[in-house]
Amino acid sequence: MAIRPVRYIWAGALVTLLSLAMLGATVTLLAGLDIGLASMLVGLLVVGWHHLRCMQQLALWTRQPVGTPVPRVRGVWGFLFADLDRRAKLAYDSRERLSAALERFREASQAMPDGVLYLSEHETIEWINRKAEEHFGLDHATDLGVPVTNLVRQPEFCRYLAAGHYAEPLVLVSARRKGLTLLVQVIPFGDDQKMVVSRDITQIEKLETMRRDFVANVSHELRTPLTVVSGFLETLMDGWEDFPREDIERFIKLAHDQSTRMQRLIEDLLTLSALETGAPAPVEERVDVAGLLREVHQQAELLSAGKHEVTVEIDGGGVLLGSQKELHSAFANLASNAVRYTPPGGKIRLQWTCDAHGAEFAVEDNGIGIAPEHLPRLTERFYRVDLGRSRETGGTGLGLAIVKHILSRHQAELHIDSRLGQGSRFSVRFPKARLASE
Repeated sequence: MAIRPVRYIWAGALVTLLSLAMLGATVTLLAGLDIGLASMLVGLLVVGWHHLRCMQQLALWTRQPVGTPVPRVRGVWGFLFADLDRRAKLAYDSRERLSAALERFREASQAMPDGVLYLSEHETIEWINRKAEEHFGLDHATDLGVPVTNLVRQPEFCRYLAAGHYAEPLVLVSARRKGLTLLVQVIPFGDDQKMVVSRDITQIEKLETMRRDFVANVSHELRTPLTVVSGFLETLMDGWEDFPREDIERFIKLAHDQSTRMQRLIEDLLTLSALETGAPAPVEERVDVAGLLREVHQQAELLSAGKHEVTVEIDGGGVLLGSQKELHSAFANLASNAVRYTPPGGKIRLQWTCDAHGAEFAVEDNGIGIAPEHLPRLTERFYRVDLGRSRETGGTGLGLAIVKHILSRHQAELHIDSRLGQGSRFSVRFPKARLASE
C-alpha cells in the first residue's frame, strides 16, 4: 500500500483521539470536571471496545482459509486487514508456485531413465526415484531414513562410497537382479550430502562382450587359414624343387582352399556388417516363389553331389514381396546347412505353404539333429554346435546370423525344431502383408 494513504489512515486515528479529548474538555468546561471525565471515560471505553472487537475479528479471520472475505472495518484496522489479506494471498500464490515447481521436479525425477538417491551427511536415504528402487531393490515407503549401506551391502559399493574418490564411476554387477549391470556415480553436494546416480548399462556391457568375442573369433578364424597358407609357402620357399609334383599340387590346393575360406568369411562379415549397421530397407520386388525355390533346390542338389535325396514341395505358389537377393541368400543358407549336417543317404525336403495368415518356407531333414541346449544360440555370430564339423564342411559360423537379420528386415520369424539324432526343421513364417497377388 502506498505511503500517503497510510499516513492519512493514521492521521484519521489521531484526529479521532483528539476529538475525544476536545469533547471531554468541552464537557468539563460546561458541565464540570466529573461529568467531563466520565464522558471521556465512556469515549475511551467505546474506542477500546471497537479495538477489542476488531482484534477478535482478526483472530477469527486469520484462522480461515486464504481468500476468505476481509471483515468490513474502517480506519487503522481496515488498513491492517487489507494489508494482511494482500500478504497472505502473495504468500499463498508463492507457495502454490513453489509446490507446483516441486511437483514438476519430482515428476521429472521419477521419469528419469537413471536411478537417483539423495543421501544425508550420515549417508541415510532422504529421497529415491523409481529407477533407483528398481536398480537397488529399495522401497521408498520403508527405506527412507535408513543408511544406504544397510540396504545395498555389496562390498564394492560400500568401499566406493567410503573411499570418497568419486571422479571415476563404479561398474556394479547387481546381486539382487540377475544379469543387471549398473554404472554408479556419487556426486557430493550441499553440506556433506551425496547424490547417487545409477544407470543400467547391461545392454552396453553385452554389446562390449559381443565386440570382444567378435574380434577374438574373427582373429581365430583368420589365424588358422593364414597359418596354413604361410606354412605351405615357407615350405615351398625352402626348396620347392626337392618336392614331388604331387606334393606341390597338394600344397597349392590346400592353400587355395584356405584362401577361399578366408574370402568366404570376409564376404559374410561384410554382409553381416551391412545388415547390422542399418542397411537401406530391401527393395520391394515381386519375388516368384516357385522360381526361387527351384534355384535353391538346384544349388542344394549341386552341393549334395548326389549323396542326398533333395525334394521340393510347393503348395499354393504365390508372389513374395521383398529383396530377391536377400531372400535367396536366406533360403539357400538354410538348405545348404541341411545338406552339410545330413549324412549321405539322408532326405532333405524344401516346403512352401500358404494359408489365411501368411506363408511358410521350411527346410526339413533327417540328419544329425541339434541338442536342445544349443537351439537358443544358433543365430549368434560364430556359434557352432560342432566346431570341427562346421569348418570341415566350409561353414563360417555367420550363416544363421545373416539369415536372422534378413528375415527381420522382411518381418519374418525363424522357428527351429530339432531332435538329436532324428533331424531338424527350420521354418520361416511370413506375414500376410508380405504376400502379393499373382
